[in-house]
Amino acid sequence: MKIATYNVNSLRKRLPVVLGWLEQQQPDVLCLQETKVQDTEFPALALASTGYHTIFRGMKSYNGVAMLSRVIPDEICFGLDDGQDPDEARLVRAVINGITIINTYIPNGFKLDSPKYVYKLEWYKRLRVYFDKHLSPDRPVVWCGDMNVAPEPVDVHSPEKHLQHVCFHELARNAYKETVAWGFVDVFRKLYPDRQQFTFWDYLRPNSLDANKGWRIDHILATASLAERCTKVEVDIEPRRAAGSSDHTFLWAEFAL
Repeated sequence: MKIATYNVNSLRKRLPVVLGWLEQQQPDVLCLQETKVQDTEFPALALASTGYHTIFRGMKSYNGVAMLSRVIPDEICFGLDDGQDPDEARLVRAVINGITIINTYIPNGFKLDSPKYVYKLEWYKRLRVYFDKHLSPDRPVVWCGDMNVAPEPVDVHSPEKHLQHVCFHELARNAYKETVAWGFVDVFRKLYPDRQQFTFWDYLRPNSLDANKGWRIDHILATASLAERCTKVEVDIEPRRAAGSSDHTFLWAEFAL
């Protein structure tokens, strides 16, 4: 089973990229983040023409998540289900081929002294509670998406320069790791313990892709028994090279079921 994730940074702008990648790579599941489109304007027909079933939750100009599947998803849920402040179209969960898949777009945090950074840290705590409430580490579960955290120094270029960045700051990394400790394994890092491989290259840094000055902030994680069945993980850099691309690219993993 091939599961992919991609921060599309506006689905309507990047729809040809997504359609082309689906045709070329044929994943069983594709999780999208930052779709940036209201549900009433979601390009459902265009995606349905590819043969994929799509579930989505969006909002105008910001955030938004979607999940595309070759088979009809079961047990579809949205949001953190905790009765607190709205989670801003950042989480969708479904069961596909017997595997529970959670697709998240974690808040960026903006700046360390911003309320948005506090919100990011709290969101991770809420997510850990969500896992406790709805899931079990003993079951086959995949958690993927844009986590907005580079977990280790190898996951960011020039790490010594980014210690105060909201995606590499100690508190953000700890919040991420505490959530992972619920029972997840980073399948990329399991297969490639030391490899430096990025998934995001900033628009604001000229030639960041050619210079390979990026971040690994998009992740696919699985519960232990499922992680043992992960046979391949790849980052497809080519879509990032295209004109008008997202600042992220596709990450995918294969599981022998």
